[in-house]
Amino acid sequence: MPKPARRRYVSCDMKMSHVRTFPGHLLRRANQISMAIFAEEMAETELTSVQHVALIAIAEYGKLDVTRLAEIIDFDKATIGDVVLRLERKGLLKRTVSESDGRVKLLRLTAAGKALLFVSEQRVEAVQARILDRLQEDERAHFIALLAKLVGGNAAQPEDSEDNLVADLRR
Repeated sequence: MPKPARRRYVSCDMKMSHVRTFPGHLLRRANQISMAIFAEEMAETELTSVQHVALIAIAEYGKLDVTRLAEIIDFDKATIGDVVLRLERKGLLKRTVSESDGRVKLLRLTAAGKALLFVSEQRVEAVQARILDRLQEDERAHFIALLAKLVGGNAAQPEDSEDNLVADLRR
């Protein structure tokens, strides 16, 4: 009877216990947890977190074109069109032709979009609370300050700087 073939594994000194200390791995896991909590809390709205933040940006900034929206929410310009299309199909925003440049389409919230933002505010606050639930109160502010510092160096908007993000926490 022939001897079973031996499996050959690539030799690697790195172990999963080490990988679980990598910032990139931990951030990916934290993102997975955050997205799952958002999906659970916001299930009735049928919004993704990106769709929700897009609605907030349009509500805050007024009429925006798709490129500017992508810049404000730090989203990929190549795929923001899909986000906008889904929001439009849900009746939450509408595209209108710019009065100053007929080639530009501006986004604005519909009454349904405004209403959904209003009713989802408490749910979004619940998402944030659940994400931070495992941290002590003093750890939460420190954690967010560190994330703001990490993201601040890559901020697309001046208002996303570390100082401004931390100042928002104190308000």
